[in-house]
Amino acid sequence: MLKLNKIHHIAIICSDYQKSKHFYSEILDFKILLEAYREERQSYKLDLEVGNQYQIELFSFPEPPARPSRPEAAGLRHLAFEVDDIDEAISHIKAFGIVIEPVRIDEFTGKRFTFFADPDGLPLELYEK
Repeated sequence: MLKLNKIHHIAIICSDYQKSKHFYSEILDFKILLEAYREERQSYKLDLEVGNQYQIELFSFPEPPARPSRPEAAGLRHLAFEVDDIDEAISHIKAFGIVIEPVRIDEFTGKRFTFFADPDGLPLELYEK
């Protein structure tokens, strides 16, 4: 029987490394664990800690293809982050000039959630605990 323990990491490829590094480490406040430039691949790899548990690997590659569509393309639909106070999180993110959709209510759980996008348009969700 296969036993998967947890999600180990989430890999994201960005088009502008410095812009995405700033977004994830300064705006979303993810802690930088390790940053490396891989000369042979002309690629940065930035390991970010999320809530003392999960890790995002942010990659840059020369001229990556654009994401096919938002968010209903086959594959990853969006990445959701749990927050204690959605209003506080929205205020923090909006202070950086980032557009956030109106808050909605999950019809199954009654919890509040909203969406915004990273610098490459990857849909990100805030989901209130």
